Amino acid sequence: MNPFRRLRSLLLFAPLLLALSSPAQTPPPPQYPALPSETPDKFTPVTDSFDYVKRDVMIPMRDGVKLHTVILLPKGAHSAPILLTRTPYNATDLTSHSDSSHLGPILQGYDNAVEVIVEGGYIRVVQDIRGKYASEGDYVMTRPLHGPLNPTPVDHSTDTYDTIDWLVKNIPESNGKVGILGISYDGFLPLMALVNPHPALKVAVPMNSMVDGWMGDDWFHNGAFRQQNLPYVYEQEATRKNDEKWWTSHFDDYDMYMQAGSAGELARRRGLEQVGFWRKILEHPSYDSFWQQQAMDKILAAQPLKVPVMMVHGLWDQEDIYGPTAVYKAIKPKDTANNMVYLVIGPWYHGQEIGDGSSLGAIKFNSDTGLYFRREILRPFLDQYLKDGAPKADIAPVTAFETGTNTWRRLPSWPAGCSSGCTVKSTPLYLAAGLKASFSAPKPADTPFDEYISDPAKPVPFRARPTRPVGYDEVKGLTWPRWLVDDQREASGRPDVISFVTDSLTAPVKISGQPIANLIASTSGTDSDWVVKLIDLYPDEVAAQPEMGGYQLMISADIFRGRYRESLEFPKPLEADKPLAYRFALPNANHVFLPGHRIMVQIQSTWFPLYDRNPQTFVKSIFWAQPSDYKKATQRIYHSPTNPSSINLPLVTTP
Repeated sequence: MNPFRRLRSLLLFAPLLLALSSPAQTPPPPQYPALPSETPDKFTPVTDSFDYVKRDVMIPMRDGVKLHTVILLPKGAHSAPILLTRTPYNATDLTSHSDSSHLGPILQGYDNAVEVIVEGGYIRVVQDIRGKYASEGDYVMTRPLHGPLNPTPVDHSTDTYDTIDWLVKNIPESNGKVGILGISYDGFLPLMALVNPHPALKVAVPMNSMVDGWMGDDWFHNGAFRQQNLPYVYEQEATRKNDEKWWTSHFDDYDMYMQAGSAGELARRRGLEQVGFWRKILEHPSYDSFWQQQAMDKILAAQPLKVPVMMVHGLWDQEDIYGPTAVYKAIKPKDTANNMVYLVIGPWYHGQEIGDGSSLGAIKFNSDTGLYFRREILRPFLDQYLKDGAPKADIAPVTAFETGTNTWRRLPSWPAGCSSGCTVKSTPLYLAAGLKASFSAPKPADTPFDEYISDPAKPVPFRARPTRPVGYDEVKGLTWPRWLVDDQREASGRPDVISFVTDSLTAPVKISGQPIANLIASTSGTDSDWVVKLIDLYPDEVAAQPEMGGYQLMISADIFRGRYRESLEFPKPLEADKPLAYRFALPNANHVFLPGHRIMVQIQSTWFPLYDRNPQTFVKSIFWAQPSDYKKATQRIYHSPTNPSSINLPLVTTP
């Protein structure tokens, strides 16, 4: 190429090469006026028309941790008493049930006795316990008192003390008197408040309280693990705000728990070992010091009685049926003047006393028992101790609803049977040959036992399938609260459930107190569970309510894990095929079996999936039982003069 032509070409392309090799020049963006935000830096609601004032505060504890607390004051409150509830269930939600300008609607829900709070002019205080929701600190399930299980200087007793101390000093609208109440976990917390109570704490109403997680409340019943509470442990401990949700893999919980095999294996598959309380459950399957030192009835039995207490118990409490009466029994002996410890027993599921108590499942009570409790018992009781100048409440030491007759009874103590002159005597109802039950002892000529085959591969459902999760949404059909009044006919027709029945009653039979199961039984395995159900068998036809014809209503029922027959703390294998004695208490009852009804006793060895299956061979930990450990067993219930089985009924006799 001609060199001059080449130079000319380079000169022509130079501007293009320079443009390609230089950074792009972006023109500046056009300048527009800013569009101001329509959201203010701080919005102040105008609540002049509200009939309450709401304050959100962080109350400091003695270790510096601050607890989120919601305070609701009636507009214009002056010298008003305070009603406190401490909760792991979100104080904001419990005080925000609606967007109303009125106090009643925003409190309408679980754990708020609205008639008492609103009509009584109380200051309502709800607090997140440490480690939950908007409160600071670390969460521990039912945090133990300072001591061997809790080396820190703080517990629910000290947190309650510090909270009350702050409230009476910082709410000028109050009269300086505080009452504490709550249901379930929130009912356990008022019990903790009774340990070294603050002087301003004038009354406590623990309702349906968690008391002893091994003996008969949330985690075990006499050693059998309540595996359907796994989702509760998971959601309660996985996150501060319960926003990590347990998931279902089957429509029917029965199938989900069967497919996993054991409770430990299902928990492992869900990653539950990441939370501390589950690891503690795995480490403490027996009634060792871990459980014994947390049992609130034992703790309060060793404490001075300084604060009036009203224990509230539900006869069909599907979650905490053990605790309230256990605490009453533990602390009542301290009440020498008979004016400090009270007990209310109602025909309720867990917490039903705060809602409509006119019926439970198919059972009707002919009145709203929940409303009666709140207006005729709870409010006058609280007013007496918390309101300046309030009259003394006319409350009996024990107020107990009598099922069967649907009557409230005023009693001097529990169990008493009636207001005066009655006696309660433990009377054996014997299991007899021919699947009979009778108050007469077995005869020598009678068949010595009845038997059934228990197959862990086909466990007895604790209710008619499909079994929905405990927390299944009520709008979509929550029936968990009603399972203790389910008709037991489905179970009685199974070959692995044995039923003993009395003749038709010609006179009423009244019981008040705890029935005691006295079984003489054998198993061909080396471990076994025993489920005993005391049932009111209705007449074949009931004119007033036809659907109740032949209904089998559980009055009292529980389970016992055989390995703990000799010691609740140290399990032992059972001697196969040997008649052995099993004695354990059933939940309290206050019931009249009416003429024309019959008394039935059902016995079985599985109650699934509410309780984990016993493999029926002795293994170190049932949580980790392997598929090969689960074996069929022949179960015999003995009823001979030398080996009599019975249910000792707390029989009431009148003068």
